[in-house]
Amino acid sequence: MAVSPEFGEFLKEQLAGFGPVDVRRMFGGAGLFRDGLMFGLIADDVLYFKVDDENTAAFEAEDLDHFTYTTKKGEKGLMSYRRAPERCLDDPDEMTDWAAGAFAAALRADKNKPNKKRGRSI
Repeated sequence: MAVSPEFGEFLKEQLAGFGPVDVRRMFGGAGLFRDGLMFGLIADDVLYFKVDDENTAAFEAEDLDHFTYTTKKGEKGLMSYRRAPERCLDDPDEMTDWAAGAFAAALRADKNKPNKKRGRSI
């Protein structure tokens, strides 16, 4: 699941209109983060975006694959990320639209996490 530094930098450039994005190495791949939330995943220089019930239909309409991995037991694991459309790599506006949907999914997931500290005073 290698990620080339060049691909990470390219994605940051493509996402410049979306806002500041960090690429952080993790588990042999990398995550795309904005405001501390992971909304994208990079594995083998392939981009995947966060999905949930509200944005998955767009990915299904284009028959975009789920990100999968193999567990230590040799089983297939599935995560809530799906492959980004190839045209995103050529069109920063398209990239921004899909990234915004993925970020919204990440925000919804974060909101639903139990016992999450949100900076509220007690």
